[in-house]
Amino acid sequence: MTQKWIGMTQKWIGWHFLSADRMTQFEPRQKVRKGSLLHETRRLVMCNVGLHASLRAIDALKYAPGPIVCRVELRGERIDDEEKSCASERKVIAIADATMTLHEFACWCAETALRRERKAGREPDKRSWNAVRVKRRWLRGDVTDDELASARASARASARASARASAMAAAGEAAETAAGEAAGAAAWEVWETILAAAWGTTLATALEAWEAARAAQNRKLESMLRKLLGCK
Repeated sequence: MTQKWIGMTQKWIGWHFLSADRMTQFEPRQKVRKGSLLHETRRLVMCNVGLHASLRAIDALKYAPGPIVCRVELRGERIDDEEKSCASERKVIAIADATMTLHEFACWCAETALRRERKAGREPDKRSWNAVRVKRRWLRGDVTDDELASARASARASARASARASAMAAAGEAAETAAGEAAGAAAWEVWETILAAAWGTTLATALEAWEAARAAQNRKLESMLRKLLGCK
């Protein structure tokens, strides 16, 4: 992990997630609203002291404590890491509850993985496809929580047939795990598992596919979040 001390710098635009109560995660906890400007006077320490954000939404999602998404400016002194930065000031440009957006994003991730398997000549188990379809119907209010749970259980059952089926069932399950307390981070972890299982015969090939898929995910996620927030 490489960190770079930036010192005093111009404003920097990024992404940050909050818990459902819209409070900052660490003490002293504060209510966050559009226009909120938070300050940190202590010496910055990555992951410990400072106001954090990520340049890419997909990276911010990995650290999300909840489904509230913020478009933010980092100001003042700053430390940059590979996937996040922390600064002495953070201003909230826009804020919204992204719960439903994250559910939709997880469905998109699962469908993308399943289509890639089909294109490669490895037809996914129909129960995995069904899990995503039922999830989308659940989002529209057309099925109950119990029906959704049943579809998920069926997809899990298909995973017992083979290692490849397990990866495909995981794709279907990704649509169920997003936008919970982890704000979709679980869906990203499942997606990483799918990549490792479904692509490439060598580590280098798998990693290349992984990074390409991650970049595609980020473009999709940021497009959805910008639409939700009504900002760039």
